[in-house]
Amino acid sequence: MATQERKFRIERDTMGKVQVPADAYYGAQTQRAVDNFPISGMRFPGVFIKALGLVKKYAAQVNADLGLLDAQLARAITAAAEEVAAGKMDDQFVVDIFQTGSGTSTNMNANEVIATRANELITGKRDAKNPVHPNDHVNMGQSSNDVIPTTIHIAALTCITEDLIPALEILYESLRKKSEAFDSIVKIGRTHLQDAVPIRLGQEFGGYAHQVKLGIKRVLAVKGSLSELALGGTAVGTGLNTHREFAPRVIHLISQETGCQFTEAENHFEAQAAQDAAVETSGALKTVATSMLKIANDIRWLSSGPRCGLGEINIPALQPGSSIMPGKVNPVIPESVIQIAAQVTGNDMAITLSGQGGNFDLNVMLPVIAHNLLQSLRILASGAKIFAEKCINGITANEERCRAFIEDSLAMCTALVPVIGYEKAAAIAREAYTSGKTVREVAMEEKVLPEAQLKELLNPLNMT
Repeated sequence: MATQERKFRIERDTMGKVQVPADAYYGAQTQRAVDNFPISGMRFPGVFIKALGLVKKYAAQVNADLGLLDAQLARAITAAAEEVAAGKMDDQFVVDIFQTGSGTSTNMNANEVIATRANELITGKRDAKNPVHPNDHVNMGQSSNDVIPTTIHIAALTCITEDLIPALEILYESLRKKSEAFDSIVKIGRTHLQDAVPIRLGQEFGGYAHQVKLGIKRVLAVKGSLSELALGGTAVGTGLNTHREFAPRVIHLISQETGCQFTEAENHFEAQAAQDAAVETSGALKTVATSMLKIANDIRWLSSGPRCGLGEINIPALQPGSSIMPGKVNPVIPESVIQIAAQVTGNDMAITLSGQGGNFDLNVMLPVIAHNLLQSLRILASGAKIFAEKCINGITANEERCRAFIEDSLAMCTALVPVIGYEKAAAIAREAYTSGKTVREVAMEEKVLPEAQLKELLNPLNMT
């Protein structure tokens, strides 16, 4: 079947003529970026485009209120920007992540899409520059150099507030409830992957819950840094070509819409030359990912088997685990979580290196920072919620297995040390190991202590 031939139109920018798809809302500068950067096929996520749309929406409103922008043009720009923020124009954001380091191509992508749509609303025609111009009107009072850092912060903080913190709270609550449910179940502890003294299963899960609780605190701690927005600095932080009231007014309106309290950057030169807040945020996310990896790995090991592993807990069976071994069921959710943790850790390294990409008055690795930071936020939030709902909530304890491991453990002799001393207790452990007997059996046979006292000392619950 023959494919339909795509139609094009001619757009112009300061460098000359450019052929643009006839049905596109973007214009010449966006098309140049598409042609120059056919690199990864990766695009900015919807949350970034939404934040960018909000900046453009309120920029138009404030510029009109300040008497700098015609009211009719401002209304059209606002309406078009609202469509961008609502995700209706996501398919028009076509520039690759690996582009100009300031994100100028994506800022112009937004300016052109919004201008063309605004003109369509005013005239009924898809004109890229008349009467609304992408630079003169949509980008009024702004530069890519303050808009893109601003957009990164808005997108990241809204993701944290709306997605990541609620997901981590769900995971925390699931683990906390399991710690209570398993509080009476005693199991063997393990250090260095070797048998250690008994611990309650609830205590282990309580440790997992507290890891997540501390992770929530760490993420919340970065909100202050992300709340500072570079908007108002324009090209190099001096605020050239913008009204002094522009940034605070726009930021106030964005705060009202998002429910996040944003402020103008205390120092615009820092806000544009560096991306320390993004690096700080990524570090907190890496710590959360590390916690989740530890928890997921423990659950994989605790549920290993079902017959030839540890098998101290049972996790929900969600799908067949092998294309060749019938009946095999794998810990698919924990495996997903550890892969998420690996990706977030890799993203953190990319963000750290990108944070070092500030030369003089601008960081020129902003798109990579945005991409990796927002991906980390998205997959951590999804992973935490799925981990809780499809794995943690369905865990049950194999109490009989837990009891059997404790009784067989040589570490039981540790409870005898305060009474008979380290050397005698070690001798009992050696004898138990060589004879295949339990510590209790050897201690009873050698009559090292009265039977009642041995029973009390070797009660696993008393050791926890």
